[in-house]
Amino acid sequence: MRSATHRPWLDRLVLGVVVLAAWEAVSRLLGAYWISSPLLVVSRLGAMAANGDLWFHGRFTLGEALGGFLLGAVPGCALALALRRHPWTREAVLALAGIGYAIPKTAMVPLFILWMGVGPGAKVALVATAIFFIVFYSTLDGVRAVDTRLLATVRVFGASEWQLLRHVVWPAVVPYLFGGLRVAVPYAIAGAIVGEIISSNRGIGYLVQYGASDFDTTLVFVALVTVMGIVLGLGAVLSMLNRRWLRWQAPQARAPRPIGA
Repeated sequence: MRSATHRPWLDRLVLGVVVLAAWEAVSRLLGAYWISSPLLVVSRLGAMAANGDLWFHGRFTLGEALGGFLLGAVPGCALALALRRHPWTREAVLALAGIGYAIPKTAMVPLFILWMGVGPGAKVALVATAIFFIVFYSTLDGVRAVDTRLLATVRVFGASEWQLLRHVVWPAVVPYLFGGLRVAVPYAIAGAIVGEIISSNRGIGYLVQYGASDFDTTLVFVALVTVMGIVLGLGAVLSMLNRRWLRWQAPQARAPRPIGA
């Protein structure tokens, strides 16, 4: 039983070792100029963490990503819930949302810079724009999945709209919401980094841009590893919250669901 329990961790460890070995082999074959080796990346990562450079740039990217994440997720979720009882309005909003979702978000960066300057505001706006649609559509999927017969039954017993929302709609929506949030996390980090690459003198995106312009592949890989760590960390936090808030559900229902599932 213990070996069966620990088998997934062993598989991940073996996979990690294989990936690192392959990475080192490719680096030796092509040269560190083209693909930096894991040893060089770890050494530079430790040095930048020790002198504070990594934390300095990482906190700006994380702050922009989290700020845009909240500014996009909260309105997206609220709008989807508000459209629950207004089908005609919902169709009109969906038409507008489809247009907005189709616009490449990176194409809006020049507008955000024009409106808000080159500071953090433009990056936060870029992230919020991307996150809004992801959370809106995932929450709306949850709203549509609510059992109408259950709603009718609860109404028969005299439940108010607030009680319906709190005790019937919201519990059904939360798994879909968490699915959207987990999908949105990489987009939030990526949006902040894209904004920093285009116009910034700080942040992980700036490190990527600086490393590329200086032909410093080790610095670029350090930035990529840092991004991976941030995304995995935020994903772990969301998974923990998902398990804690939905512990009353069966494991299959508790698992975050992808958009459109």
